[in-house]
Amino acid sequence: MKYFLLAAFIFISRSFTLAQSQKPYKVIAYYTGSSDAICRFPVQKLTHIIYSFLRFQNDTLGFFNEQQRYSLQQLAMLKKEDPKLKIMVSIGGWGGCASCSDLFATEEQRNVFARTTVEFLKQNEIDGLDLDWEYPAMEGYPGHKYDTADKAHFTELVKALRKAMGDRYLLSFAAGGFINYLERSVDWDAVMPQVDFVNLMTYDLVGGYSMVTGHHTPLADDSPGQESVKKCVDWLLNKKIPPGKLVIGAACYARVWENVADTNHGLYQPGKFLRGVSFKDFDDYFSDSTGFIYYWDEKTKAPWRYNASKKLFATFDDEHSIQEKTKFILRKKLGGIMFWQLMDDKASEGMVDLIERGLKR
Repeated sequence: MKYFLLAAFIFISRSFTLAQSQKPYKVIAYYTGSSDAICRFPVQKLTHIIYSFLRFQNDTLGFFNEQQRYSLQQLAMLKKEDPKLKIMVSIGGWGGCASCSDLFATEEQRNVFARTTVEFLKQNEIDGLDLDWEYPAMEGYPGHKYDTADKAHFTELVKALRKAMGDRYLLSFAAGGFINYLERSVDWDAVMPQVDFVNLMTYDLVGGYSMVTGHHTPLADDSPGQESVKKCVDWLLNKKIPPGKLVIGAACYARVWENVADTNHGLYQPGKFLRGVSFKDFDDYFSDSTGFIYYWDEKTKAPWRYNASKKLFATFDDEHSIQEKTKFILRKKLGGIMFWQLMDDKASEGMVDLIERGLKR
């Protein structure tokens, strides 16, 4: 009996360790920093790091400078310490896809991009590519070209990349978290079988162009026109998208509006976007001495702060909202969570730690 109990204990311990190491949920950090700065963060708690952003060099992937090349090479070396960690690269971004509509409009250019991308990943020992085209078939960054044909071209681009990558490399894309994008930009039935997962940008749902305040990354919505994580995910689940391929987004920063009247503590009031604040700076910017008061919206599961004397409104993610988002992931059996971006996080007790605690429930 003694040996049986010992063997059972060892089996359970090993099973628990294996379950921990496998990390059933993805915890993905976008990262724009250098390889030196990465050492400040708890990388061992991440499953994926997506280095952002590379540039288009004609119809291939390229670096903006040699520092980027060095940083990516050093990030790839992190896998020697943690072989399960995946290092990916992202192309595009909010202001980085001016050429996408034209570049991916022909089969020849799509095939060239797919072939040279695989060569790039192999040469740099990288695990995959994240496409961040903002946005196919609809207006994104002001002045960037878009065309209704972009939707079909995006599908063919994904197919070309998957064909060239095979099963060796990961392929994902960053998707707008709002209904207009979901309906207009992507042929979900054709695209999702080709990709490993989709990163839903369920933040900036009230962006810097808005002249009215609101929650920019709420879990739920409390009015017909409001965007939210739940509305985005439910739309995709209704399309029969596998829940395990859906990765929701969290914000590692706040958005602040100025000239906001003291009505409803600044929520859903006219104002002008002022600035962003990194999560690592929350303790200073929102300290008790600054005049910001904390509020929680039980309907949307989102926090906000309001400074009545300075007429400032702030919307963000915090420990409370991350708890709600991770519970939502577990309940819906989603693929995990990602956030923008790691350089905005604290070195300890930051966004990564909040996410890890939530997913360990």
